[in-house]
Amino acid sequence: MLAVNKGSIDPPTFNILEWKPENITSSQTIVLVGKGIVYDTGGLSLKPTPNSMDYMKADMGGAAAVVSAIYAAALNKLPIHIVGLVPATDNRPDGNAYVPGDIITMFDGTTVEIKNTDAEGRLILADALSYAKKYNPQLVIDCATLTGAADIVAGPHAAVVMGNSEQHLSALKEAGLKTFERLIEVPLWEEYAAPLKSPIADLNNLGTREGQSTIAGKFLEHFTSYNWIHVDMAGTAFRKEKDAYRPSGGTGYGTRLLYNYLKTLTIQ
Repeated sequence: MLAVNKGSIDPPTFNILEWKPENITSSQTIVLVGKGIVYDTGGLSLKPTPNSMDYMKADMGGAAAVVSAIYAAALNKLPIHIVGLVPATDNRPDGNAYVPGDIITMFDGTTVEIKNTDAEGRLILADALSYAKKYNPQLVIDCATLTGAADIVAGPHAAVVMGNSEQHLSALKEAGLKTFERLIEVPLWEEYAAPLKSPIADLNNLGTREGQSTIAGKFLEHFTSYNWIHVDMAGTAFRKEKDAYRPSGGTGYGTRLLYNYLKTLTIQ
């Protein structure tokens, strides 16, 4: 997260939210992680402006969903321990910005060769996923406007989801159907990790264009050691035009999905 923030004049924040009522029904913890890139220029790997950078105020959609879901859980007094982790910064080019070719050291000690500074969301999420291990979680769900590839796969009609627990994936997809915040599952086969190899670091942060939404998921998976689900909501977090009850602009996608899922955990 510090590397991504180097081009900004504003310091980053790592926000920890917690809802822990006295009447919790389980001693286990659910951790929600949200990508909080408050504005994304692409860094020195600068984005084009039309239909790209001009919408990047929405690159904190994952963080917004996590904060809103925890707020809803607290308002409705769900008897479950929930922790929210939101790494937040902008991603801008500046004289001290990180550059392609840099090698950075992540929170858990993993070294990463930077191939593209516009693949920054996975870097800040990885730090948060490593930090989540402190809570010995039952499940970690991260939400992020992570890859344009997810928008190509699902468009504005669903988010792309992947993870290592079929039980939890099935339940989350069911919550998506109930709330009309639907999910399309893709596999996490090991072949998708091959493009992340680096001759000079443990990983690179880009991989190949083909299969990019899953390659980004494989990057994140490296930093997990628990039940984990990744929701790539790049196509659903922001709408350019009104659609039925969803206004143009930020849609709030993920809030009802996460809250509905959390609510099911309290009645099992």
